This record gives sequence, structure tokens and C-alpha cells, in this order.
Amino acid sequence: MKKLINKPEDFARETIEGIVLAHPESLKMVNNSWHCLVRADEKKEGKVAIATGGGSGHLPVFLGYVGYGLADGVTVGNVFASPSAEAMHEVDKAINSGAGVLHLYGRYGGDIMNFGMASDLDEMEDIPVKEVLVTDDIASAPKGSENKRRGVAGLVFAYKCAGAAAEKMYNLDEVARIAQKTVDNTRTMGVALTPCIVPEAGKATFSIAEDEMEIGMGIHGEPGIHRTKLMKIDDVVSNIMEKILEDLPFEDGCEVAVLVNSLGGTPKEELYLAYRKLYQILSDKNISIHRKYIGEYATSLEMAGMSISLLKLDDELKEMIDAPCYSSSNFNKDIRSEEHTSELQSRVDISYAVFC
Repeated sequence: MKKLINKPEDFARETIEGIVLAHPESLKMVNNSWHCLVRADEKKEGKVAIATGGGSGHLPVFLGYVGYGLADGVTVGNVFASPSAEAMHEVDKAINSGAGVLHLYGRYGGDIMNFGMASDLDEMEDIPVKEVLVTDDIASAPKGSENKRRGVAGLVFAYKCAGAAAEKMYNLDEVARIAQKTVDNTRTMGVALTPCIVPEAGKATFSIAEDEMEIGMGIHGEPGIHRTKLMKIDDVVSNIMEKILEDLPFEDGCEVAVLVNSLGGTPKEELYLAYRKLYQILSDKNISIHRKYIGEYATSLEMAGMSISLLKLDDELKEMIDAPCYSSSNFNKDIRSEEHTSELQSRVDISYAVFC
């Protein structure tokens, strides 16, 4: 294992401490716990709060999407490990402003169990809670079993649209509806070239030959659809896009938001190669790209590979995806509205954008 760390067992905690020190204008701890982070600005009374969470190792997921127009709080576990229900409950209490809390997270067993227990704790304190699971990974379950799929990079679109609805002061039912609508219209598929190394394990999460890639692998190293010899990027994108486009399906003339995501070890140059082919495929099918996002949005430590996510848009979802927002990741810097410019500049360093 070759990493720039201190003790492996301190990796997650020290990472979070560094992030909070770097972004005190955006994030703060609850009860001085690195597991529990919330927005640093003042709560808006009567606004639905959005809580998310999961294991470390996926930056900027999850805490990079805590901010205005996005999530309000996050519970963070050790690398690839679910945080506790008690920590989730503390975050829910801290972010609730009278309108209830939406639990919005990817479908993974440990998180489902702990968010469920947190909901029970919330109920005992009269905090209304609803839940939406993100299930965008088409490689993890067949068509017709969408509710059994994993949540991967498409989670970013769910944060964006649900967060916009919450800032518009929609009630809890409506924010949950927008979140679910976003999930229902999002499809993702990825490809992995190398494993990653969890610091406390000290060894690779799986093995793969130098001349191989795995289509459809999950962000923790879960098995994909098939392993194959290395392919040209155009062929990889064609393979992924064929499966994504037939899964929803995306009709001639529709509009989409596109996310080309690095899993952590793939440079932007290669992502732009992927976008080039993706653009050609969508143009040939008369599908227009309303917004494009290219970079690191949901990673797996140093894993080399990438994923493609498509969100099928209608007028309602376009309004949500276009709404202003910010976070410690400087999410959506380029589409902030003019009236929010001064507010954003006073609250967050906007010298670069992750979501652009």
C-alpha cells in the first residue's frame, strides 16, 4: 500500500477534520463528532431538510453535496462502512426546522438498516421523515427490478433536484416526490480498470489483469456484468450507452443531463474522450444535452475507471437542475442566478467548480 496518510485507522476521521478546517463557511460538526456534519449557515424555518450519508472513500460524495440547494446534513462512516443510526439521528435533529427530514441515499444494506433505525428514533421525537433510495446502477439488477439496484453517481442528480425543491419551500411529500422522480429517470453504468485499496485493509479490493477491464463494476468493487480485454474508449462508451438508452428508454427528441464521472484514478482527458463519443451517440439519436457535468463526482478512492449517468428531463426537472446551489465542492458555480451572486461570494470560495 502506497498512500499519503498517517495511521490507517485514523484516515477517515483526519480526512473529515481537514475538510471542515478547509471549509468552515460551509460545514460544521454536530456535537464535535466527525461522523455528523451539517450546513454552517442558518437554518431556514419551515424548510424541508435533506439528510444523506454512507461510508467514506467516495469524495465528493457524500459531504461535498451539503450546502445551499443541496443536502442539509450528512452522516459519515469509516471507508466503505455505514455510519451508525445514532449518528444519523443526531444529524436529523440538528437539521430539522419543523418541516421534516428526507433521507436521500444510495441503496446499500448497511445504510438501509441504519437509516431505518434512525427514522424510528426520529419518530419518537416527532420528527416527520420520508425516505428515497437512489437506484440508478443498471448493471446491478435487470430491467424490471429497478428497486433492487445500487445507488452510484446518479445520486448527484437526486441531491440537486430534491435540494432545489426544498429551497423552493415545497413540503416533505413534494420534495420526496421530486427526489423519486429524479431517481426514476436516472440511469448509470460504469467501467473499472483497477481496484482501490482501503487503508485499514492494506490490500486491493479485487484483482484484475493489466490488460482487462470490468464493465458494470460497482463503486466498492462489486461484480459487474462481464470482464473483458481493454477496449478503445469509443467502444466502451458505445457499450455503456447502448445499455443505458434501452433501459429507460430515452426517446427521440428528449433532453437529458449528462454526468461523466471519474472513479478517482482516471484523468479528465479520458473523461473528455468519453464525452466526445457520448455526444456523437446522443446527437445521432436526436437527444439533446441540456447540461453536462464532467469530472469527479462519486469516486472510489484511487480506482481507475469512469461512469456515465443520464437524467431524462422534463420541464419540472429542468427547473430543478438549473436552480442555484453551492457547497464545499463549489457545486454548480456556473449556473447560479444573478440575485444569488453576492450571497455565494460571501459564503464560499468560488475560484473553481466541481460541477460546471
